[in-house]
Amino acid sequence: MSKATDGGARAQAAGTSPARRQLLTGVALLVLGQWILSLLDASSKTLTQQGLPVVGVAWVRYVGHVAAIFLLLGPARVRQQWRPVKPGLQWLRGGMMLVSTLVFFSVLKLMPLAEATALNFCAPLFVVALSPWLLGERPSAHARVSRWSGVAIGFIGMLIVVRPGGELSGPGIALGLLSALVFALMQMLTRRIAAHDAPMTTLIQSGVTGAALTTLLVPFFWFEAVPTPLQAVLLLSTGVTGSIGHYFVIRAFQYADASFLSPFLYLQILSATTIGYLAFGQLPDWITALGVAVICVGGACVAGGEPALRAVARRLGRPG
Repeated sequence: MSKATDGGARAQAAGTSPARRQLLTGVALLVLGQWILSLLDASSKTLTQQGLPVVGVAWVRYVGHVAAIFLLLGPARVRQQWRPVKPGLQWLRGGMMLVSTLVFFSVLKLMPLAEATALNFCAPLFVVALSPWLLGERPSAHARVSRWSGVAIGFIGMLIVVRPGGELSGPGIALGLLSALVFALMQMLTRRIAAHDAPMTTLIQSGVTGAALTTLLVPFFWFEAVPTPLQAVLLLSTGVTGSIGHYFVIRAFQYADASFLSPFLYLQILSATTIGYLAFGQLPDWITALGVAVICVGGACVAGGEPALRAVARRLGRPG
């Protein structure tokens, strides 16, 4: 190898190293955010199972979200970032997020953490089914095959998880699928908003909308008794874990693009399973675990399939 060629190879390696570090940083932030959000889910499950009202828990979560964002960014940066171009869509998305939160908290009250999280990952399947009509998306033939294959695989996984004769609650399953549908509608609104507003604007608006709407609702669903000191700590933690978890996820997508990170979203199943076992002693049986794995495979196909794999290989400097 000539000196020039050798020097060029070294320069190329030096050039790709920062890119790889940036991608790994994005993955690390995403995984960290998912673990923190799983802690939020575990706290909410504990509180609602102990009889605290779902709306009351959500109210503390969203008020704490706003307070944590102010402490994290400072009032000046919050005022600078909170300037939505499409305020109507932002308020609608925030309301949709609140509905998703209330329904999912109700699911957590009835179902183990891992299974509830897995059902919520059916949301991308609803997105594929609804986006041609609600978003006007017309993907290429190759993308349609990949996405609808993912929908079929994910649907099979969902049937395995909710199989007749299984141990899951019927109302919990129905609410879990409703939660996934609402979350899918919220994701489609997020796509429209992303063309106009920065992610941080959406994060701030989500907290403000949730706090405002739950403040109107919470007088009708107030706590029947004063929370215990442990419950108070868990309640306060929901605002912190909710805001910081979403903040890390947003930061992750600033380091790596969606096609690269989308398959890693399904790692939240691992955090939900681990925390569900440590906090509640709950582990899915092998059939449910198989169904969860099938849902993840289907979701990964929907998230990008072959194009995502090509993007991963290209960004990491591998052939393919």
